[in-house]
Amino acid sequence: MSTTEKFQSVFVALAAVLGAGAGLLWPIGGPAGHLVLPALMLMLVAVFVQVDAGQVRAVRSARAVVVAGLVLNFVFTPLFAWALGAGLLGGVPDLRIGLLLLLVTPCTDWYLVFTGLARGHMGVAAAVLPVNLVLQLLLLPVYVLLLGGEAAMVDSGTLVEAVLLVLVVPLVVAVAARWSARRWKGTTWRDERLVSAASASVLPLLYVAVFAMFAWQSRTVVAHLGDLAVLLLPLVLFFLVMPLVAAGTGRLLRLPSDQRVTLTMTTVARNSPVALAIAVAAFPDRPLIAVALVVGPLLELPVLAVLSQIVRVRDRSAAPTDR
Repeated sequence: MSTTEKFQSVFVALAAVLGAGAGLLWPIGGPAGHLVLPALMLMLVAVFVQVDAGQVRAVRSARAVVVAGLVLNFVFTPLFAWALGAGLLGGVPDLRIGLLLLLVTPCTDWYLVFTGLARGHMGVAAAVLPVNLVLQLLLLPVYVLLLGGEAAMVDSGTLVEAVLLVLVVPLVVAVAARWSARRWKGTTWRDERLVSAASASVLPLLYVAVFAMFAWQSRTVVAHLGDLAVLLLPLVLFFLVMPLVAAGTGRLLRLPSDQRVTLTMTTVARNSPVALAIAVAAFPDRPLIAVALVVGPLLELPVLAVLSQIVRVRDRSAAPTDR
């Protein structure tokens, strides 16, 4: 893990603070607002370029952990997110939608880093990535419309268009880039040049998007600092409960230790960049939803770092398989 990845939460927080400060000091809100969505879409192209659909073959050798992950991510977590929002954020509907968007989107990038640090089953971790990506693309509009209730207040067509714009377009561009690179330059060049460059560009693009968003909505952030603080309680509860649920499920299914680690990481890690892009596209007139989504990674990344070390120590004697 690089220094940038280790301190990602610090850099996200720094980008947010600098963006808010710049937006309060100078009239850059308008131009910054036009930068947010393009930066997020470019970032998602870079994320998707790294996905090898061929890795899905590894699912066959670890069906139990894959099925458990799908149930936890796409059945248990949405219901848990709805309960947290309804119980703790009922008076702030925009924060409730932001929480829902964050929690119903399983991570498709940095959970691999923490799975590796914790010595989890990397083959399975990589194999579930395209599955999680496709399912969240299909189910996200359903979750928002069914669980968001009146707070969502968005036309279903608008939401589907936002998902298509933010997820399908970058995915198609990424697939085309991978195919073209392999076709004209070969697999080695694609993996060493294209994928490497994409991996290196993800975090800088995320920081640009966060800076631009906070510069764009600096006054909204200042006006709602108290509301954003309220969001911490449901997030803390989520990041406390989900590792326990995943660990308990792994023990119940008698999964090998490396597969239990993978199940924990893919269940706890969330896809805040995708959720943020969807929020910007689907709710352009409700910026507090997007602002709320930046709070998630500030808490999530330190949790994943600590969790990877806890699991690694616990399973130190285990021998990971099929890495």
